[in-house]
Amino acid sequence: MINHNKTLKPGMVALLGIQLDENSTFMSGPSEAPDIIRKTLHSGSSNLCAENGVDLSNEPRFTDLGNFRPVTGPAGFNQITAEISNILDCQAKLLVLGGDHSITYPIFKAYKNKYQTLNILHFDAHPDLYDEYEGNRHSHACPFARIMENCPPNHLVQVGIRTMTPHLRSQAERFDVKSIDMDQNPYSPDFDGPVYLSLDLDVLDPAFAPGVSHHEPGGLSTRDVLKIIHSVRAPIVGADIVELNPKRDPSGITAMAASKFLKEIAGHMIRNN
Repeated sequence: MINHNKTLKPGMVALLGIQLDENSTFMSGPSEAPDIIRKTLHSGSSNLCAENGVDLSNEPRFTDLGNFRPVTGPAGFNQITAEISNILDCQAKLLVLGGDHSITYPIFKAYKNKYQTLNILHFDAHPDLYDEYEGNRHSHACPFARIMENCPPNHLVQVGIRTMTPHLRSQAERFDVKSIDMDQNPYSPDFDGPVYLSLDLDVLDPAFAPGVSHHEPGGLSTRDVLKIIHSVRAPIVGADIVELNPKRDPSGITAMAASKFLKEIAGHMIRNN
């Protein structure tokens, strides 16, 4: 457990890497993403200014807590929930770098214990609503099924979806999920309370993000995603950026997109504190 008490103050935005990809399918790699994103963010090829004017390089309300690698198996999810709860107890907001998408369930579980009213804005090519996938109910294909069963938000809105199966459509109907397919974009967020934002990088077309395990052509552009983030009027109280696979990103294009999203999400969280 990281000792946050000396570094965190109420209203701060904390960056945390969670190095877990044991629930990935097809190929591993996302556990190594947090440091790759940080390296890109601080590479000097760009600056740390968000488009709303927040400069993370000179922002006392922004801090980096480093990485956390949970143990394997179900106990790892309990560790993640405890770690996130510890941070939230300091009245800080959290921006997590994954890791595969399975981490969103234990993160959000901690958030739902803190916030009675909370919505989810989920960017992804996939709904991640499988009841189980390849025998694993905690697969990165299942986190939103577990969330809707055990710690449901007021609303779950999914943007960029383009891989619906009959089972997933049934699950979306069962849980009353609002899924915005690609042919329904552009989308304008309209939430009735605070938002948790979960951004799977494969929401982007592979032309913008080749460094993911599951290439799904026909996705959003980087600017499409940024426009939606910028148009969120409700406070974003937590977020994750997941599924960067450095093994498939030799030129660093996807890591640069991830670092851009990091800046813009953090800037939104700080400006709307």
